[in-house]
Amino acid sequence: MTALARETTGGMLLRRLRSPAAWRETVDIFAVLTAASLPWSTSLAGIFNALMLICMVPFLDVRAFLQSLTRPICAAPIALVLLALVGTLWSDASWGARFYAVNPTIKLLVLPVLFYHFERSPRGRWIFIAFLASCALLSVMSWLVAFYPNLALKTDPAERGIFVKNYINQSQEFALCAVALAYPIVMLLREKRYWFAGLLTALALSFFVNMTFVVVSRTALVTVPIMFGVFALLHLKWRSIALISATLLVAAVLAWQASPYLRHTAERFSDDYTRYMEKGEPTSAGLRLEFWRKSLGFFAEAPIMGHGTGSTRGLFERVATPAGQYQASAEVIGNPHNQTLNVAVQWGVIGIVVLYAIWILHLRLFRGDGLANWIGLLVVVQNVFTSLFNSHLFDFHEGWMYVIGVGVAGGMVIRAQQAEAKTGEAGS
Repeated sequence: MTALARETTGGMLLRRLRSPAAWRETVDIFAVLTAASLPWSTSLAGIFNALMLICMVPFLDVRAFLQSLTRPICAAPIALVLLALVGTLWSDASWGARFYAVNPTIKLLVLPVLFYHFERSPRGRWIFIAFLASCALLSVMSWLVAFYPNLALKTDPAERGIFVKNYINQSQEFALCAVALAYPIVMLLREKRYWFAGLLTALALSFFVNMTFVVVSRTALVTVPIMFGVFALLHLKWRSIALISATLLVAAVLAWQASPYLRHTAERFSDDYTRYMEKGEPTSAGLRLEFWRKSLGFFAEAPIMGHGTGSTRGLFERVATPAGQYQASAEVIGNPHNQTLNVAVQWGVIGIVVLYAIWILHLRLFRGDGLANWIGLLVVVQNVFTSLFNSHLFDFHEGWMYVIGVGVAGGMVIRAQQAEAKTGEAGS
């Protein structure tokens, strides 16, 4: 009986190994694990992502995949990676620095893979649910760490309310989840499914409450209203926009009065700017202004092709004031904390054109209605505006949020478009 069971189990395993559907399901599972682990661990996310890609190989339709790469939404990210590789040829940096600077672009090659897979898989929503659930659990841990700091895994340096990673990553996750929930909440209310809508509303509010009273990045403070504005313009009537805007304004005033942390975070804007302008101190805002000012100068020196891949740090070293002074001008960095300038310094106008082509093409992909369109659009909008203050397409965490969000949502949108086209053909 045991031998028969082993044989049966072995036979089932063999059948699954020969089944394209089973491999696709395995890819979906690893995609879920990648999304779920991203808020917690860079290593786990990388491992699960690698396993996902490996599991696509056995039954990959090479011809169909290569054909899919010719679509502009796939070609543009590939072009940026190729530009980074070619850009190593005219850079003055060491070869180690050149290839190190190529690395942040490599994740963009996963975008076409996700487009291809999720236009064939019906389980795209699994990935979004996994990410949302993971962020909700992280929010709980954030509250616990706020009251019991010894629970934090991140201790170097310790940050209030941060269990793992940092407050910038956590704020981007919570902001994305909170605003993304607006669409299903409105749809559920229109369908009069009030209990489920109330549950999602409570979840969205929990993210906002955490950002109000525990920890939030200033980038999130700036971009959340923009993201809500996009949602309102796309999905609400003017009367609803006015009513909700008034409600949000009242809520913002109450949050401002109730949260000393929120007031302190906002007030640091002007304080940082004043200290930088008057004394040249390396404050957070002051450093960004210094990086941007110098980067514009580097761009002006080589506006067409840039200085080459990995050249940024060397350029900052060249113009830095003597070390040891408490001055923003003495800081040396390889990332100017602005995605456009990051690209412009290395690859000039050519790089800027490719970067903006990526964003524009992906925005155009999500012009329709539906949850996938909304999530994809929101991910792109968040990345565009947060990239004013950081290089979020190249940063590990935010970059993978973009790749997974746009890749999965894009595949779902393409799948829906193909199904609609087939229905139209059948009807005619």
